[in-house]
Amino acid sequence: MKIKLIFLSIFAATIFIMTSCNQQKSEKFKLFTDNELTTLKTELTAQFQILTPQSIRPAEGYLKYPYLIPAGFYKQMWDWDGFFIANHLASTGKPEYLKYWALNLIAGIDSAGYVAGCATTVGPRKVFGEFAMKPFLSQGVYLYSKQVSDFAWIEPYYDALMRVLEYRDKTQLDTFYNCYFWENAGQSGADNNPAMNYFDCDSRSYLAPDASTFQLREIIAQALIAKELGKTDDYQKLTEKANKLKEAINNVLWCGQDKIYYTVDRETGEFYRRVSYSSIIPLIQNIAPQAEGKEMIKRYLINPQEMKAKYGYRSLSAKDVDYNNKNIIIPFSNWQGPVWPVANYLYSIALKNYGFEDELRWQAGTLAELLLADIKSCGSMHENYNADSGAGLAPAADYVDENGKFVGFIGWNLCTQNILEGVCNNKWMMLEIANY
Repeated sequence: MKIKLIFLSIFAATIFIMTSCNQQKSEKFKLFTDNELTTLKTELTAQFQILTPQSIRPAEGYLKYPYLIPAGFYKQMWDWDGFFIANHLASTGKPEYLKYWALNLIAGIDSAGYVAGCATTVGPRKVFGEFAMKPFLSQGVYLYSKQVSDFAWIEPYYDALMRVLEYRDKTQLDTFYNCYFWENAGQSGADNNPAMNYFDCDSRSYLAPDASTFQLREIIAQALIAKELGKTDDYQKLTEKANKLKEAINNVLWCGQDKIYYTVDRETGEFYRRVSYSSIIPLIQNIAPQAEGKEMIKRYLINPQEMKAKYGYRSLSAKDVDYNNKNIIIPFSNWQGPVWPVANYLYSIALKNYGFEDELRWQAGTLAELLLADIKSCGSMHENYNADSGAGLAPAADYVDENGKFVGFIGWNLCTQNILEGVCNNKWMMLEIANY
């Protein structure tokens, strides 16, 4: 009898703990109905129609075409910011801005193939020395051309685009591993990502899942452009190059033991075991086979102990020793934990690629509520958010214009609408570059 009572007590305690955990999970991670998601999409779309013009500027000076800015603190045209803004605009029936973005950057390609990642009305702005823009240019050119069914316009710029690929091979391809690297985290745009070098005194560099994936997409995009323009030799060379790079990403950057892509120290060839935003990026291109990709997402992205937080998916695992939600880089770029809407947009592509529909619904609703609350509170948005409290981190409240109005941030946050369009209307913006 005593043993039976003990067993029943243990069983009851177990049920209580399980019930409590399920209740906590239900309270923390809301389940959104179809009607709720549709309402959120309608409300966010209406607010974005008001805010979007802040990210569009007319042609001026060096920039011969209308150009795209993050708005608020940032008045310059940036490489990947403009890419995501332009693709969002294309998804709303305004593809011309994707072409304008490309032409403004193409104008800055020099004889070596260097093109600055930032352009202003007075000319290109070099950042990080001779580091070129992040690998998005051929992708933007291809995605625009595919949408409007016109590739002929690229012909005068084709050789310049090829020079950009060659320049990146000279400066950022590790020929031993056949993977691409950032010299430091700042070059990646995830400015203080601890999965790579972000200290001035740290001379190491890392083969990176995001650098290699983005460049793989550039190579595939350029191959498809070559095919459309009848450049058969370039098409064959580029597709062969893409196949070898994809193989290298899986052979070098995939850790079979941990079921994840890591950055790799170029000096030692060892995995740098930090679970970060960059680990997820290969999944936007379906580089991992379905089984491995699903396992990776379950272990890390949708795991509350790792990347999933109450207000979206983190930029760095909560288990990482450097995890924090501070505004610690001047001006506003902390990738050591905060929720970034643009990173979440990229995660949404990975979730869709590997069949996580319920997680997409949660993500869409959670981000919409977060941004709508922000807009209601301050009339704009923030660039990133505290993953655990939802507080807007940057820009800080004291960043105001000449009238004392909070400057806010627009930019690539607009892609949140695309997640909602996908979940509610099956209208996905997947940035698909495949079938070469």
